[in-house]
Parts: sequence; structure tokens; C-alpha cells
Amino acid sequence: MSAPLLQRLAASQDAAADLALLKAALAVESVTGNETGFARFLEGQLAPLGLSTGRGEFRPGRENVWGVSAPEVGPRLMILGHTDTVHVRGWEDHWDTQAPGDPRRNPFGGSEAEGQVWGRGASDLKGGICTAIAALRLLQRAGIALDGQVTLAFIGDEESGEPGSGVSAGAKDLVRRILAGEIPRPDFGLYVEPTRLDVYTAQIGFFIAEITLTGRTAYFGTPELGVDALKATHAVLAALWAHEAELAAGPRHDLVGASSLLVTGIEGGGFIAVPGHCKLSLIRKLRPGEALDDAVAAFEAAVKAVDLAEGITLQIDYPAGRDHPQGGSPVEIPQDTAPARLLAECVQLARPGAGQIGGAPYWSEMPFLTKQIGCPTVYCAPGDIAVAHTYEERIEVQEYLAAIRAFALFIARYCGGADT
Repeated sequence: MSAPLLQRLAASQDAAADLALLKAALAVESVTGNETGFARFLEGQLAPLGLSTGRGEFRPGRENVWGVSAPEVGPRLMILGHTDTVHVRGWEDHWDTQAPGDPRRNPFGGSEAEGQVWGRGASDLKGGICTAIAALRLLQRAGIALDGQVTLAFIGDEESGEPGSGVSAGAKDLVRRILAGEIPRPDFGLYVEPTRLDVYTAQIGFFIAEITLTGRTAYFGTPELGVDALKATHAVLAALWAHEAELAAGPRHDLVGASSLLVTGIEGGGFIAVPGHCKLSLIRKLRPGEALDDAVAAFEAAVKAVDLAEGITLQIDYPAGRDHPQGGSPVEIPQDTAPARLLAECVQLARPGAGQIGGAPYWSEMPFLTKQIGCPTVYCAPGDIAVAHTYEERIEVQEYLAAIRAFALFIARYCGGADT
């Protein structure tokens, strides 16, 4: 039944309207901390679909939005994604240098070029949000009624980078509302992070650590009066890189590879003086099956085993708690989970060559559904994570349009109905 149904969907698709929706979404700036305007825009798109809409603050002045189809007796599907994007600082300067006068210099312009729509959030992940909305609209245009229930939930505060933000406050609020019965508890979740329309059943975990070493500064001519924090940092770095080598030689996950550790920054030193202070930052990747508590303990053991000079103090901070106080948990569901395989089949029909089962080389908010409400969840959406957060963020037009057909087909098949 899938192929004839897909043909019916293709015949009903309004590609111009679908592209207009994406461009209108890109025009609404929603850098982390400023999501509410985009949430209100999305509410205006959900209501005409006949969904019962709601919105609520997850932090003062910052809102999530959701829409729920009429309660029925079939399976309950939730499609969700984050409303916030990373910043656009430097975007216009980049384009003025690369191609002066190019309309792509406007990060909110949604310009078309080279078969792509360009702009901040095109890939990560307004393309996925618009795919979900357009898919429901397409089902209505094709006259396909559903037995099951669909919830679209769009949440803020996923991206990192803005002060005081990026701790998944929106996802935490969504879980709270689901557990309280305000939003229906789904049977299956589809999070619209960009995957080039592959279906990711696994994702990495992570923690970020900041290590601060403090000694005592002194004038360069009398170094014996100081305690060198930079020299102590060198010893800590050696221990971290040894720990990194152990991880690289350890077990591998078939979808996301081995665990790893990457030192991402270091700052310290003095003005012609013994460095009295030094700080380094790192990120640790966890493969599914690793416990975040165990990974943190092993990392701390490696650092604290360093023989530091007398007078050196060491402090470790974890600034990026998500579903865990120190970071974000790795997660996976069985690759043969029936709805995941059905989604892959629908994508393969709509976009031959896509729809492969894979693993996410990034962290997003899947664990909030899988671990906190017991809902199996995957990532799948158009867009390429490789161009997310860059000055050349974009989404391929034909991939986006195919994704709408694929999502509509999946929703119809998963939720069921007389025409499916």
C-alpha cells in the first residue's frame, strides 16, 4: 500500500507553499534565549491544521509550543525539535568577504541558490520543523484521515553558546508536562535533528569539563618565589592524552565508533611573570552503553593521579549539564524497533538512497524521551549536520520536499486509517 499512497501524496504536494513555509520560518530570528517569537509563529502554523495548541514558559519570557490532534484510539506519535538556533555573529562579514552583494549574506533571508535554501536554522533544524508541519498539511490536502494521535512539540534552549542558556530547559519542561498529563505521552518519538534523512537509532553522550589550576605568580627575575600553574597544566595534559589513547583503543560501537576525549582550549600565563593561573577545557564523547557517572569518575581519576607541585590547587567544573548533572547521556534503541524500520522504509521510497539506519555523531535531546518517559525515539530530518552552525548553513530543496512526503507517508502508516 505504501507506493500508491506515496503517489497520492506526491500528486497533492504544493511545493511552492512548502518552500514559502521554510523561508518564513527562517525569517524569524530565534537565537537561543529569543525563542518565543518563533514559538508564536509556529503556533500560528499549527492551529489551521486543526491541532489543539498550547504554549508555556520554560524560563521567564521563553516559551515552548505544541499542538495535539484530536484524541483517537490508535498509536500516539510525537514529532519534536528545538526552536533555537546558534548566533549569527560574523555571518554578514563572511559573505561580504566571500561574495560581496550575495543575498546569502542575510542569515534570515532564506535565499535560494544552487538548489539550496540558505539561512541560519535551515539545516539545524527549522528544515525539520517545517517538514513535520508540511507533512500534516499534506495529509489533509490528500484527504487522509488518521486513527492515531499526532503531537508536534517545539522546544527551546537546546543549543549551547549563549550565556545562561543551553541546558535543555525546554526539554525538561516538556517532560514535566507529559508526566503531569498536560501533553499526551507518546508511544514513539521522532526528533527532527538533521540526518540527511537517515534514521538514527543511537547517539553519543558527552560531558564538558573545565580544569582550573592555580599556583602563585612572581616576577620573571625571581621565579623561585612563584608556583608555575602552566607547568602543572602540562602534566595534566599529558595525563589527559594518555587517557584519550586508552579510550581510542577501547570498545567501539557499531554506529558511533569509539569513545574519545578532546582538549578544546587552554588559557593562562602572566605578563613577563610566572603563570599563576591556567585553565583548560575538554569534551568527552561517550558511546552508547557507557554510564556517564563512570566516565566522569575515570576522567577525574586520571587527572587526580597527576603529581602536582606543592602549592598548586586544581578545580574541575562541569558547565553543560543536560539530562545528567555533568552532561548528556548516550542512548540507543534497538535497530530493529518496528517504527524505526517503518520510518526508514518510508524514507527510502520517497528519497532513494536515504533512510539508512545510523548513529548520531552529536548529542541532542533524545534521552529526555527514551530515559525519562520510556518512549523509543529516533532522529531523522533533512539537512546536513556538517553545515550546521556555519556561515554557509543551507538545506537542499529536493531533499526537503522529499522529506515532507516521507514524513506524511510515515505518519499515515504509523497512525493508521482507512486510506493507509
